[in-house]
Amino acid sequence: MNTASPVTWVMNPRSTETHPSANVARYFPAASAADALRYHLQMPGYRMTPLKGLTRLAGMLGLGGIWVKDEAERFDLGSFKVLGGSFAIFRHIRERLGASASFTHADLASDAVRKQLEGLTFAAATDGNHGRGVAWTARQIGFGSVIYVHWRTSRSRIEAIERTGAKVVIIDGTYDDAVRQVVRDADENGWQVISDTAWPGYEDIPTWVMQGYGTIFLEAQQQLVAVGSLRPTHVFMQAGVGSLAASASAFYANLFGASRPRFVVVEPDRAACLFGSMEAGDGQAHPFPGGLDTIMAGLACGEPNPIAWQVLRDTADAFVKSPDYVAGKGMRVFGMPLAGDPAVVSGESGAVTLGALMFIMTREECRPLRERLSLDRGSQVLLVNTEHNTDPDHFRQVVWEGGEPVPPAYRAVRP
Repeated sequence: MNTASPVTWVMNPRSTETHPSANVARYFPAASAADALRYHLQMPGYRMTPLKGLTRLAGMLGLGGIWVKDEAERFDLGSFKVLGGSFAIFRHIRERLGASASFTHADLASDAVRKQLEGLTFAAATDGNHGRGVAWTARQIGFGSVIYVHWRTSRSRIEAIERTGAKVVIIDGTYDDAVRQVVRDADENGWQVISDTAWPGYEDIPTWVMQGYGTIFLEAQQQLVAVGSLRPTHVFMQAGVGSLAASASAFYANLFGASRPRFVVVEPDRAACLFGSMEAGDGQAHPFPGGLDTIMAGLACGEPNPIAWQVLRDTADAFVKSPDYVAGKGMRVFGMPLAGDPAVVSGESGAVTLGALMFIMTREECRPLRERLSLDRGSQVLLVNTEHNTDPDHFRQVVWEGGEPVPPAYRAVRP
């Protein structure tokens, strides 16, 4: 049993020195979130996902509020990922055709565009949700897709991708190996890769993917204003390659500048590439040296997105890593809330931020982090549930059968 501390953290001194951030300005122009939302509003089936307040839990933990943007209901796909893949496909086709800014989703799905781009196939590597979003979007507009997964990807996630009409290729190795393989095969076959991570010479599409996630935070901000809270004081965001976290931190840096919320990046301790990069202290992105053996499949990434890293290096206040039981606890608390709080169905990657927040607020050894982040009864904390139970069998193992239990030494909760 893993009895390591529930929360290990490293602070980022640079975050107080980069107002404004040149990397935010470069990759996330101020209007980028509004551009993404404007596109998503045109997509059939679009609706704003709910923002849920865990008022009772916040009170128990000594916080002013906990707000959960619940992406489990996004386009009935169970994950936020479709926002990035769909926006990147839209921008790629618009640029490829040399179309004007007035190009719309209806144009994208038109017979004329399909004829011009006949035979176009989109390809992606995934742990499940990104590939499903790319494949779903491709089918919506009449194109094919090929999705690469690594051998640890669950059968339920593979079948969900296949139901979109995509061809699924399973490879040995990790998610990062799948990324490298799909790039090689796409070059040989003339496919267009839609990746949520970047590499030299391939930056536009992953930037558009990250910009597409801006819809989440623009919606959340509108919802917070509607309930009388002008802004969160803290944002906890889970990270794999870091694309979603960078999108979130850039959004709030653009919106509030030097008074932006305190920002915390949370990763699995067995796939903590961003944590390790910050801990190295040289300003560079570093791969994680381990085997990425974590239940948090959507976060099992060993190499940071270099664009995301540049943004987070400028804007994130703290990087946290946690063992799998922290995600397990978050899943159970979401699913069985205190009386009066809404339930949230959350998969492993969606729940780790709640688990980490609870340990930070209840463990004495985390007091220094609480104090440095000023987490107290005046705090309004924003979380994003990034996925529902996209692996139903494992979800039941954790929630029904008590899988990934909290070690006895860490079970006491301070009121």
